[in-house]
Amino acid sequence: MPQRDRLSNTPTQAVQSGFDLLDGRSILVTGGTGSFGRRFVETVLRRAKPRRVIVFSRDEFKQYEMQQQLGPEWASTLRFFIGDVRDRERLELAMREVDLCVHAAALKHVPAAEYNPMECIHTNVYGAENVVRAALNMGVQRVIALSTDKAANPVNLYGASKLASDKIFIAANNLSGSLGTRFSVVRYGNVVGSRGSVIPLYRRMIAEDAAFLPVTDERMTRFWITLQHGVEFVVSCVAMMQGGEIFVPKIPSMRIVEVARTLAPHLPHKVIGIRPGEKLHEVMITEDDSRQTYELADRYVIEPAFAFWTHEPYQRLGARPVADGFRYASDINDDWLDSDRLARLIAEAP
Repeated sequence: MPQRDRLSNTPTQAVQSGFDLLDGRSILVTGGTGSFGRRFVETVLRRAKPRRVIVFSRDEFKQYEMQQQLGPEWASTLRFFIGDVRDRERLELAMREVDLCVHAAALKHVPAAEYNPMECIHTNVYGAENVVRAALNMGVQRVIALSTDKAANPVNLYGASKLASDKIFIAANNLSGSLGTRFSVVRYGNVVGSRGSVIPLYRRMIAEDAAFLPVTDERMTRFWITLQHGVEFVVSCVAMMQGGEIFVPKIPSMRIVEVARTLAPHLPHKVIGIRPGEKLHEVMITEDDSRQTYELADRYVIEPAFAFWTHEPYQRLGARPVADGFRYASDINDDWLDSDRLARLIAEAP
């Protein structure tokens, strides 16, 4: 997967460039049976012509379910590889002759990470190191890692572990030398309908005739993105990446209490308080990051402080620096969901 100048100045063209780049390639997805991994694999199989797609995860039953769901049509392309990102040797076996690795494996539940800190560290931090070392040892050409808004100014262990993971992947570009392996990161907010998010919880409670919906704090806001948008954004970043960037999509915000009102206008709310490790508002770009952040039509790019870094490819796209002290946070966003838009996003959810 040689570095090609296939950047484009519209979101649609960028996404298509990413899918074109995957034709004939071997792709490995860690956490491939998770919500993102499944949708990513399904989308790539449908819209590109990869040589191989390797689903790497530790859950044999989810792999079986995924194999049955996708059916025999893709049998010659799909590979299911049982393994854990904690196991570097297993990762190296899976990464043989792989062109692109999408790293989506993580422990993501905030309260669970607070209660089980070492398990979170072993998967999210040591696992990131193992992915980097395996990719370098096996000559993988591009690695793109999924991050979270909780990694910016983290207040919980999950966010801190993902910040450490982000730093590992960005710094890995200094280690690739003549191999030319490039590492980048994608950071985005809550996925509508994903496991562990508030929307499936509310929908289940509504179906069970709950007397009220719990709200942590009436002021709380979050960024929202659909699974499909997340997949297409990652694919477009594969086409754009030079190595070392953190890509942040421009996505809408909504107050949690408004989510509850949209889903069940007939139910009262009960304020239950913020859980351990939760923020009132999420941030994806901090004021300190703003000095290295550039804006494109549909995203922000936080550039690395590398001596070898060149801004020229993004200049050709018309990227412009954000204002000094810029902060991209869910409570001061200029794009807000209303009830109709949220309903459309929920309809897209799996």
